[in-house]
Amino acid sequence: MTETEKMIDYNYISDNDALKKAVASLSGTDALAVDLEADSMYHYHERVCLIQMAQNGRTWVIDPLEVDDMTPLAAVFADESTEKFFHGADYDIRSLYRDFGIEINNLFDTELASRFLGVAQTGLASVLSTRFNIQVEKKYQKKDWSVRPLPLDMIAYAAGDVIYLHELARQLKAELKAAGRDRWVDEECRRLTRVRPAENNHNPFFLRFSGAGRLDRRSLAVLEAVLVLRDRIAMQKDRPVFKIMSSRAMLRLAVEKPMTVAALKQGRILSDRQMAMYAADIVTAIQAAMDLAPGDLPVYPRNQKPRPDPSLAGRIKALKNQREAMADSLNMPAGQLINNTLLTAVAVARPVDKTALAAVEGIRNWQVEALGDALIAALSPDKNQRKG
Repeated sequence: MTETEKMIDYNYISDNDALKKAVASLSGTDALAVDLEADSMYHYHERVCLIQMAQNGRTWVIDPLEVDDMTPLAAVFADESTEKFFHGADYDIRSLYRDFGIEINNLFDTELASRFLGVAQTGLASVLSTRFNIQVEKKYQKKDWSVRPLPLDMIAYAAGDVIYLHELARQLKAELKAAGRDRWVDEECRRLTRVRPAENNHNPFFLRFSGAGRLDRRSLAVLEAVLVLRDRIAMQKDRPVFKIMSSRAMLRLAVEKPMTVAALKQGRILSDRQMAMYAADIVTAIQAAMDLAPGDLPVYPRNQKPRPDPSLAGRIKALKNQREAMADSLNMPAGQLINNTLLTAVAVARPVDKTALAAVEGIRNWQVEALGDALIAALSPDKNQRKG
């Protein structure tokens, strides 16, 4: 923020009584702007470190690392009569539920709304710059928000993130209504309030690792071994796993399988510092994976694909062509209108009317209403047939 914006007036909430008073003052408010800061760049278990809220010219910065009991805040977020303005709410909703069991009702996501209006750059800094000619200082974005005491300029920076959301939401709502897309965003926001943190359920680490599905079973065993090791080290050091060893290094270890410290060093997979700290443990983990009997090697789960439908590719192409035409006319990203996964599901289902289209898993009501006729027409058997 600019020097002027650093003078933002805010209430810093750092104890239970102050939080109760803040919640009492928010009771019955019609709209509340919200943002939060977390420490995912610095700790193994990420935490919400600040919650910023603005309403009627007042701003609160709540410190959940100092407040012992955050439960009074749950009622504010659950209140259906209070609309909550977030910008890019997905991460925030998951984090608030994970740390405090807080659920969000009556959401309006200004980042989502911007995308539905065809805005190309939807980050908050870009949107504020374009609409209000406000330049957001980015130097605090990657700071450790778990540090206490928190510098005053960082608190002011955090408070500044919410003070423009009310006016931004007002403008976006008017534009969405004028474009006939307000109900589209309302439905997407309702769905967004139901997202929750992913649960591991003791599944293998490789299931969450990009590229694991392309590995053979022995390489998959090595990958799992080094991922387990990396996770254990990260937990012990209270550091994010990517700051222990990169995913690129993990993949190279799985493919190259160095069985000795010398081979690991020769491969130059790790830095000298990483070699000094982790080399012996990595080699031990790889050796253990290499000693597994063939029958004990992990198997990457794959869904059995149905028998290929020769006409499916043609239907997908017809739907994509229709989607591109509609996206151009609406000045919206094609993937925002309907993504490829859902488009493929429509092609497989081959709905002949809107009732059948509405039965496709994942389809939105607004998509059925706004796109249904065009999608069904694209699947008409007398046109767009696949040749050959």
